Amino acid sequence: MTPARRWVALGPGGLDDVALTDVDVPSPTSGEVTIEVTAAGVNPADLKHARTATVFPLPIGYEVAGRIIALGPNTEIGSGAATVGDEVLAFRVRGGYATALTVPSEKVFARPETLSVDEAAGLLLAGTTAADMLRAARTARDELIVLHGASGAVGVAVLQLARLRGIRVIGTAGRRSSERVRNFGGLPVTYGPGVLDRIRAAADGRPIAAALDAVGTDEAVDASLELVADRTRIVTIAAPRRAVDDGFQALGGRQPESAQFRDMLRSSLIRLAADGDLVVPIAAVLDFEQAREALRLVADGHAGGKVVLRTGR
Repeated sequence: MTPARRWVALGPGGLDDVALTDVDVPSPTSGEVTIEVTAAGVNPADLKHARTATVFPLPIGYEVAGRIIALGPNTEIGSGAATVGDEVLAFRVRGGYATALTVPSEKVFARPETLSVDEAAGLLLAGTTAADMLRAARTARDELIVLHGASGAVGVAVLQLARLRGIRVIGTAGRRSSERVRNFGGLPVTYGPGVLDRIRAAADGRPIAAALDAVGTDEAVDASLELVADRTRIVTIAAPRRAVDDGFQALGGRQPESAQFRDMLRSSLIRLAADGDLVVPIAAVLDFEQAREALRLVADGHAGGKVVLRTGR
């Protein structure tokens, strides 16, 4: 057993139900690894699933970076052989807001030296989500697509992965984020009244093949429905009710096909990030005790990149 501190949701009430607890982390058995956490990625999804959970307390957090402090017998990690002391990242884990945790070894990967611990902690949830959106919308080289929420962590990952695949992206964002969208390869369009006309002007007569929504506003959904005739090529991660009502796709990472695809991508995304081809912009690094503030920051949708908790380990 390893003593640790862990943030949990005590109920479905959001930030009011988040609490810091003391726990004993079990020693790893075969096929498991114990990680001393240095940094944990913070995401809107961390509390979203607590709203529909039925069993509490619910550990929160899906991605971490740190070092191995114990290995189960005859155990390799997702990237191969490992030993105590190795620097690693892990995704998709349960209870990442912790100073230590024991996880299945296949979820753990060596952290390249060129990838900082904060970048490693913030890479895989946004990166796999972005790639899954591009997959679900059946995007292809030389197509033009629209992306709502292009300046956020998922949006920036979509822009970079699309550029690597030869896909052109019109990205909606706030006026102050236009340069950010442009720097990551997108054609920036300011959201707000008239956004549909501005998207069409940016398209300059080219058909828009697909629409990806990372914000979930009615404005974003309505524009997508107007621009893309084939609703199977409209994908949201933030407006599941509209997806049901209007007949397009909603992704949450839990659908079997989606989960399998995201798991397959982890190693390749780590390589891209290590080589500098997939940048993880860090918006804020907060102390471990500031988890509520971190969750509040990502909830308003304007963090401008990844938010990370540091444990001090």
